[in-house]
Amino acid sequence: MSIREQIEKDFIEAFKAKEEKVKSVLGMIKAALKNKEIEIQKELSNDDVMDVLSKEAKKRKESAQAYKDGGRKDLADQEISEYEVLKKYLPEELSEDAVRDIVKTTISETGATSPADMGKVIGAVMSKVKNQADGGLVSKLVKEELNK
Repeated sequence: MSIREQIEKDFIEAFKAKEEKVKSVLGMIKAALKNKEIEIQKELSNDDVMDVLSKEAKKRKESAQAYKDGGRKDLADQEISEYEVLKKYLPEELSEDAVRDIVKTTISETGATSPADMGKVIGAVMSKVKNQADGGLVSKLVKEELNK
């Protein structure tokens, strides 16, 4: 069963069980997937679906942080609960140590020696970790490793 089919199935189950929060989040995801399909004018592959899910999850995390910073714990909690629903469909995130190992390997593969090579290294690392690590973490680790 594809990820998209699983989302459809879970949406129907949430609808029948009257789980409003889950139904709402999955409805937003279905809409985001449909918008992406219209944008690229073809059916979405599993990689495309994962990209959309990752972007939606990232939005929820960033919004939750912004609400926390603004003193709106209620809205931050809502964003976090939406993220928890989304997380079910994403691959498990890599640990910081695992990402650091990938960064070190990529630095040696690309021959990067200075912070000027940061963009090249980040691009290569992000293609390897594909939706399993936050871009901010990757950027931080690449910067640390290149500044040693």
